[in-house]
Amino acid sequence: MIYREHYIKPIREFYDSNLIKIITGIHRSGKSVILQLNRNILLYR
Repeated sequence: MIYREHYIKPIREFYDSNLIKIITGIHRSGKSVILQLNRNILLYR
């Protein structure tokens, strides 16, 4: 996976909030990859 700061940065603001996060986009746009990157960041920080 390629780390894409541009897509991670807007989500990072909400890491510690209780809000439900929803990532939307067209089919095969990389939504699952963004979620996997965020999971790895949260697990290993």
